[in-house]
Parts: sequence; structure tokens; C-alpha cells
Amino acid sequence: MKILMIGDIVGKGGRRALRHLVPELRRHYQCHFCVANGENMAGGNGFTKLCLQEMENSGVDVFTGGDHMWDQKDFMTEIGSLTNVLRPANLPDCQPGRGWGVFTARDGSPVAVMSLLGRTFMAAGADCPFAAAERLLPEIRQHTPVVVIDFHAEATSEKIALGRYFDGKVSAVVGTHTHVATADQQIFPGGTAFQCDLGMVGARESILGRDIAPVLSRFRTGLPARFTVNDRGPRLSGAVVTVSAAGRAEGIERVMRDLR
Repeated sequence: MKILMIGDIVGKGGRRALRHLVPELRRHYQCHFCVANGENMAGGNGFTKLCLQEMENSGVDVFTGGDHMWDQKDFMTEIGSLTNVLRPANLPDCQPGRGWGVFTARDGSPVAVMSLLGRTFMAAGADCPFAAAERLLPEIRQHTPVVVIDFHAEATSEKIALGRYFDGKVSAVVGTHTHVATADQQIFPGGTAFQCDLGMVGARESILGRDIAPVLSRFRTGLPARFTVNDRGPRLSGAVVTVSAAGRAEGIERVMRDLR
């Protein structure tokens, strides 16, 4: 099985790139399933049901979340009606939505997806991602041996540590959140595919998907500035993970495509 994993979708340009590029990438790599991080899709901050409806025919099977999960306040009530959106599993149980799910790939195989949120340099008040995943995995593995984790975290060390800890216990651990694709894709000794960060679906001529000038001004002057999402010339970054029927990763390849 081949699974296309995609980094943070940023704004309208990211949504447009997703709609145009994912079907092409799925055909080219013969992917059976697709997961994308969607927590920046609504104007650069959070989800909306309307944005997700726009993505219905994009080829993405599941959208994962992160620290901007509830930036759009209406989404706390909207998420209950959405079966293909996951919020981080290590957020408090009182929060709406679910943190993992089992979905059906195009070849009929079950695929489990888990969303997790890091704690180092993050301010979302999440519980321990290691403990949350360890608690949930026995139940998840009753459904399928194919399990992929999107770990939305800032610190590279925390991402690598989680990947190493769950090596051999899940099929893939991929990072999101920094919007910058890393070149460390690998398969750990136990058979878990890993990449520290998938990158983003956002403007090439930008700083993390935002207009360059106000970000530069903030760094140079220390004064407040409005970081406007840049929708021009989007690029999609992600990875294709090949997984055996037993859930062991057999390959991981970085993917990068520009929307022309």
C-alpha cells in the first residue's frame, strides 16, 4: 500500500494547490490513501466546515489538526458532523472531535490515522503524546496493523524521540507544524517510516506561507505586524510511504510539486 502524507495546508492558495495536485500525485505514485494536515486551511488559522466541503473531491481521505484546531470558533460545533477530520488525540477528552480513526483505502484495506500534538515550545495545553499514543495503540491495532501518526510539533528532538519510541509499533510517524520540509526521511530499524517535517502546501515566495515584508519587519523592528497569508504560486510538500500488509514500512519518498 502507498500512502500520500501532506504537510500543513495554508490558506486559499494551499486549498487550490491541493485540489489540483493531489489527484495527479495519487495517479503518479499509485497511492491508495491520502492524509493531509489542514489546521491552517481557513485563512491561515484553523478549519471551517465550508473549507472542508471545498476539499471534498480533492483526493484527501483524512485531515489532521494541530495547535490552531479551534482558531475558528464555530468549528467546535461543526467538527461533530465531519467523519474525516481528526483533532490531536492528546488534547483533553472534554474537547469535541476524535483523535484517531480507521478508514478504508482504495484497495479496500483498513488504515488507521492518529493526530498528535507536541508539547515542547507549544502552548496548546496538550497531554503527553507518548502516553496518549501508547494508551490508544492496543485498541487501534485490533482493527489494522497499518497505523500512521501525524505529529504536529515544533521541536525536532521531540518528533524524532516519538518516532524512535514507536519504531516497530506503527507504520509511519511524520511531523508537521514548521512548514519547512526536512530531508531526513528514513525507515527506522523496527520498520517505521519517519520524516521530521513534511513541509506545507503554501506560497513559494513567502515566509511560512505569509507575506514576506511584514514578517521581515517584525524580526527587524520587534514591532507588531499583521502576517497576511500569501496565496500566490503555491507549492505542495509531503511524502509517499509504502507499507506492507503487515504494517511494516518498506519505503518513504519526499514529494514536492509546484502549481503552475
